[in-house]
Amino acid sequence: MLEARPLPARLRPLVAVTLVLLAGLTGCQRSSDGPPAAAAPAVVPVAMPSAGLPDFASLVARVGPAVVNITSVTPGTQVAGPMEEGPFGDFFKRFGMPRPQFETPPQRGEGSGFIVDADGIILTNAHVVGSGSEVTVRLTDRREFTAKVVGIDKRTDVAVLRIAAKGLPTVKLGNPEALLPGQWVLAIGSPFGFDNSVTAGIVSAKSRALPDENFTPFIQTDVAVNPGNSGGPLFNLAGEVVGINSQIYSRTGGYMGLSFAIPIDLVVYVKDQLLATGKVQRGRIGVTIQEVDQQLADSFGLDRPHGALVSGVEDGSPADKAGVVAGDVITGLEGVAIDRSSELPARVSRLKPGSTATLEVWRDRARRSVKLTIGELEEPVAKVANAGKQARGGRLGLAVRMLSADERKARRVAGGVLVEEVTGPAAEAGLEPGDIVLGVNGRRINAPEQLRDAAASGKPVALLVQRGDTQLFVALRPAP
Repeated sequence: MLEARPLPARLRPLVAVTLVLLAGLTGCQRSSDGPPAAAAPAVVPVAMPSAGLPDFASLVARVGPAVVNITSVTPGTQVAGPMEEGPFGDFFKRFGMPRPQFETPPQRGEGSGFIVDADGIILTNAHVVGSGSEVTVRLTDRREFTAKVVGIDKRTDVAVLRIAAKGLPTVKLGNPEALLPGQWVLAIGSPFGFDNSVTAGIVSAKSRALPDENFTPFIQTDVAVNPGNSGGPLFNLAGEVVGINSQIYSRTGGYMGLSFAIPIDLVVYVKDQLLATGKVQRGRIGVTIQEVDQQLADSFGLDRPHGALVSGVEDGSPADKAGVVAGDVITGLEGVAIDRSSELPARVSRLKPGSTATLEVWRDRARRSVKLTIGELEEPVAKVANAGKQARGGRLGLAVRMLSADERKARRVAGGVLVEEVTGPAAEAGLEPGDIVLGVNGRRINAPEQLRDAAASGKPVALLVQRGDTQLFVALRPAP
């Protein structure tokens, strides 16, 4: 038989606390002399996402082989030595002696790119290619190819390359318009030369305008991008390229959480024109614009700050002919609202020259529509010949570009290419910047490719050159 014994005094407080806790766990209890005790608060489960963080491994395995490393070598240039000026310079001039020249060492640049066509078409940044005479593409399987520069568009920082290969892995292109701030994105590139490095982040904002970048509505992300990532693809979670990583905002030269990508739809627009014609046509309307702030909105009677305020109109421009005046606020183009002034140049530039467009304008506190004919924005440099070897300007030592319609009219020529820079064989033969090469080996030319192809054989070529009102033949032997 069990015998009841009193609890030792030292254990009585512990038992009392235990009984209190047990009473709390039993829910609502009614005491013999008071109201019901308060119920314990219900435990609310924390909502967990149906899936955790994205697993990028399968995406990288699928798209990584289409990302390439790009190396560009810019040759050294001849510069005057320290005796070029001063008494020593006078000495050389007086006695007709050749002045000392020194060559700067070649410069090497590195970046990224991606394959968009299985037959060797690659996209990258224009600043990755630069003025390099030798561009090398390295695939993930470590094969290397010398690339031909099909075209460069400096305004959008886009370059198109071609390599002699077939059956290459390619990327799929997506729709950057469908991107939303906060969505995951992924970058693959070669930061600091580390091939196929993968970084991830989210879209921070869209349609960002940067200083001196009027034609590109950048995608802002917080993806880690560093030197060498330039030209590489920005992927969405479907494995589609939505942009080309192009720039960072940094006070140190390294990544600081702000990176910018060129939307892929704009890149494709540029690529298609470079492949078709070697240059990019852009629309223009001929206005100077500025942002509308709250004070300007109040003064013009707008309900809020939006649109692009016209501060100047070029004489004879499409806008001038259509009656656009300073003080107009352009609030829409072809039915698409213009919220910020930075949106207008990018949208106008993608309109075909010669087409008709409608502007929505706020004038005298009322809305009105203005129809105009889109003009063409003249490009200062359309395309530079690239022979793939030797010094800047290729084997002939010539850097040339196509002539605009106005230039052909002013020079009274039907075709030809304009010489912009001479080195090597061209300089030795006496060619000068500003000369127009009309023909090569008895055939008329109209594009830089024709000049480059003529030099490919390595045999001497005869150039028909116009200088001022005079035409002359100049014989060149291409550099090896």
